[in-house]
Amino acid sequence: MPRYVSTHLIAKMEKKKLRIVYMGTPDFAVEPLKKLVNDSYNVVGVVTMPDKPAGRGYQLQQSAVKKFALERNLPLLQPENLKDEGFLTSLREWNADLQIVVAFRMLPEVVWNMPKYGTFNLHASLLPQYRGAAPINWAIINGDKETGVTTFFLKHEIDTGNIIMQSKISIGDDETVGDIHDKLMYLGASVVTETVDRIISGNYTLTPQDESIVLKPAPKIFKDTCRIDWSKSVIEVKNFVRGLSPYPAAFTEVKDEKDRVLSLKIYDVSVEETKTSEPFGVLLTDNKTYLKFAAYNGYVTVHHLQLAGKKAMDVQDLLRGAYLKSLK
Repeated sequence: MPRYVSTHLIAKMEKKKLRIVYMGTPDFAVEPLKKLVNDSYNVVGVVTMPDKPAGRGYQLQQSAVKKFALERNLPLLQPENLKDEGFLTSLREWNADLQIVVAFRMLPEVVWNMPKYGTFNLHASLLPQYRGAAPINWAIINGDKETGVTTFFLKHEIDTGNIIMQSKISIGDDETVGDIHDKLMYLGASVVTETVDRIISGNYTLTPQDESIVLKPAPKIFKDTCRIDWSKSVIEVKNFVRGLSPYPAAFTEVKDEKDRVLSLKIYDVSVEETKTSEPFGVLLTDNKTYLKFAAYNGYVTVHHLQLAGKKAMDVQDLLRGAYLKSLK
């Protein structure tokens, strides 16, 4: 893979003088911002999503990044439209030397090309693998044994810019997307500050992404994406459950004692590889202690789950108050 030395040299600039604008929205983006602020980098402004209605009452909810920015009294912008002239004028007034993007939105060129030292993104995969909106989920769903984070400079095509840094972690056989999300969040915070340090010193190389390999995508996950396919192998089903646990959660459907079809979210399973005679997706249970489904090459036993309208709980607790049977 070709490399070349950066020409983005910042001569004798201290980190307290480098003007940084930070862009992000969810919890994943808070930890890198917190580390920048706590380590005395010069964050002159924060850009995050507008408040959105959420919950049963559709009350306006602030993003996790906004809450942190307000706690630390950081200047804040929440544009509806990233090409709006009012927003662009306000962004220019911050006079950023560098912009950092973590779990935000696709930026127009007029935004990412604004700072004199560019804009870099932290992505939760080992690029070029898993370009897209859900890289952590898909790495686990596909049964990968390692993942990581990448910082790269933005350009027109999403998630394709030249790589500045990468750092890897292993994925355990029983780790969920929630587990790996948190590990990458803290790893990413350290990689962001190290990337800034390298940019300040000018001591870094840029690595073009290798387009010759077979790439695995990471598209956005929708509700129907989360439906379990019981014709898959038991390991594939387990990986699917892990890759969606705890959110948005893999699901299947069952019937209650009145033959009503109910959605069942599944968060934790174990598997048994064996020959089966039941059709794929058949539910086997004593309605007291265990609940398992037949898959392609064995059984998937459910340990933690959530029935529609109920709280998440262990299977024995759920079966004390619910009678379930198979759709088959």
